[in-house]
Amino acid sequence: MSVSITFTDAAKRALASIVAQSERQLKLAFDTDGCGCLVDGVPALWLVDKADDDDWAVETNFVPVLVERSRLIFFDEAMTIDVKPGTTVFQLKSPGQTLNGHMPLVEVKSGDER
Repeated sequence: MSVSITFTDAAKRALASIVAQSERQLKLAFDTDGCGCLVDGVPALWLVDKADDDDWAVETNFVPVLVERSRLIFFDEAMTIDVKPGTTVFQLKSPGQTLNGHMPLVEVKSGDER
């Protein structure tokens, strides 16, 4: 499955200094923490120290974004990351749906059990 991720200009502005100052990577995750089972989850935007073994770096119009290969089934082929105006909350959209309309950027440290 091929995946295309595009950042809006507003999302790039909101993330540019965070990514540059942290020297960490963005990861589009499918977070199942507290959801009950592996197919129940929500797309999440994480800031991580390093890629996991199952991560794939997707080239974007901003910075590469890590995505778990085993979770690709939960995402659409073409997605856009935007930011809600006046907030630091992001949105993940595809041409056919909003995958997550309220997606905060979460710092995930190495060793966190997510």
